[in-house]
Amino acid sequence: MAVTRTAQPRRPHPLVRWLGGLAGALVLIQLVPYGRAHANPPAQAQPTWDSAQTKALFGRACADCHSNQTKWPWYSNVAPVSWLVQNHVDDGRTHFNIHVPGFGRDADEAAGQVREGEMPEKTYLPLHPEARLSAAERDRLVQGLAATFGSDSQKSGERD
Repeated sequence: MAVTRTAQPRRPHPLVRWLGGLAGALVLIQLVPYGRAHANPPAQAQPTWDSAQTKALFGRACADCHSNQTKWPWYSNVAPVSWLVQNHVDDGRTHFNIHVPGFGRDADEAAGQVREGEMPEKTYLPLHPEARLSAAERDRLVQGLAATFGSDSQKSGERD
């Protein structure tokens, strides 16, 4: 008696299954409601910039996270990147926001981070090459922030 074999369905390669699971997870995480609010609240204050150059440098390198005029790129709507972008903007606005009264209180810290090369953040620069500052631009921005918002040493001198 001849044995007939029935064809077994081929199982997908483990890599194909893994990629399918990853794609499914990416679709599901789009349902998480964080990271797509993209609020740009109205400005409650406006700085009086020391120069147009300082304003332009700040706008180019800092404004997306440290103002209420964030430009939200397309990828800021796609999780999990949207979560990172929203977190960076929320954190930046919490520490230094030029459109909130009292915004200059942390200007020295902000200038120090620019001086040390900590700002703009390294993770921001690959997708925002316009935010890269040369050494001269970095120095000019630091000086401009001090001139626009005052430094702690200037503020303490005013109180004497």
